[in-house]
Amino acid sequence: SVPGRNERFSNSVCNGEFDAVEVSLILIYKHIITMKKFSILCLAFIYSGSMLFAQTAEKTIKVIVENPWKTAKTDEPIVIDIHSLNTGFTVKSAVVKEGNNEIPSQLDDLNFDLRADELAFVTNLPAQSKKVFTLTLSSAKTNKTYPARVFAEMLFRTAKSNEYAHGTAVYAPGDSYTYTILQHHGIAFESELVAYRIYFNEKQTTDLYGKFNKGLEIEESMFYPTDEQLQKGFGDDVILVRGSCGAGTLRGWDGSQATDIQPVAFRGQRLIASGPVRTIADAEVKGWEYQGKELNMINRYTLYAGHRDAQVDVLFDQPLDKETFCTGVQNIGYSATMYSDHEGLVASWGTDWPVGDTIKYKKETVGLATYIPKKYIRKEAKDKENFLYTVSAPQEKCFRYYTMFTSRKETFGFPDSQTWFSYAQEWKKSLEQPCKITIEK
Repeated sequence: SVPGRNERFSNSVCNGEFDAVEVSLILIYKHIITMKKFSILCLAFIYSGSMLFAQTAEKTIKVIVENPWKTAKTDEPIVIDIHSLNTGFTVKSAVVKEGNNEIPSQLDDLNFDLRADELAFVTNLPAQSKKVFTLTLSSAKTNKTYPARVFAEMLFRTAKSNEYAHGTAVYAPGDSYTYTILQHHGIAFESELVAYRIYFNEKQTTDLYGKFNKGLEIEESMFYPTDEQLQKGFGDDVILVRGSCGAGTLRGWDGSQATDIQPVAFRGQRLIASGPVRTIADAEVKGWEYQGKELNMINRYTLYAGHRDAQVDVLFDQPLDKETFCTGVQNIGYSATMYSDHEGLVASWGTDWPVGDTIKYKKETVGLATYIPKKYIRKEAKDKENFLYTVSAPQEKCFRYYTMFTSRKETFGFPDSQTWFSYAQEWKKSLEQPCKITIEK
């Protein structure tokens, strides 16, 4: 790179200032220096290119959502299977847009391998309409947050009173006393409308928290509001579940009544997602000795923003045979009014004390409803505690049903059994008319 150096070198060779060996050595040296510069440039290019790819790997797809039904849908859940998109990279963030408007969404890791399995968001759809969304998936992490419309928590009790440790999973031998291990006795989750908790014991029952006003309360009240919070208008426990299925808890069936989920080798709970769009909570058992088999089962509860109904997925690691289970709704106070369409929908409306303290607390009036797709139904049944359907799913590893509730103290709810039962029928129709989702990569 020195001006005139190559010309002086050529003149020196012509004038005989270097012999043949010296000239060869000089040429070899020049070649080595040139190749080193070239190699460094190549390595720099490759490194910068790989870094650029690692930071900017993206894939954009178009999602078309159609509502074929004659009725509008509000906060309709839209779920996209990430694996089906074949991105070629690990998806760590996503942006969902309708036109130029960004839609709150979330990525969920369902099996704890630290890789996203599903993308979820909710949308409003007028009757017989469609919307187009643009999804941009990226390998880059993001610190972006959206306003929370749902909340969930698992809290471990500690040696200090009123101090808790946040957790995501807990397991124990099936014969352990697990009811008091967790605050609020199990995972609690809520939308703006309602809150649930799942008992961490052989009942696995969903207990219910009704609200006066829409909003998120569980992080502050921890399912047990103080007197000051009650005066401010916080909600509270609204049902005494006793030995029932509460709202839509899956139970065993012995031919005449519902049974607890026992004996089991291990029992656990997992908090998979806590918002901002949906919560996902698992109640799991391994080695459930049931009807001559040993079953490994997960009951997965998903609650979406704007919803009072929870989606229940029952998952097994092996196909079922002829095992029969049951679910339905509690016979509240043993004197509830019951409704059934005899094709998978059962509901109840009744009044009872929600806790044993009848001085501080008053009776609560609650409406419950559970819907099971017809193909899983075997027969209608009831026992002292419940109005039920027996269900089975031969040769299948999973089945899905739905459950919901209302408290009459809701300022946004239902005043009587007739309006509740009517709403339950419309709810079933809506579930049977799902939106059509088309993905254009």
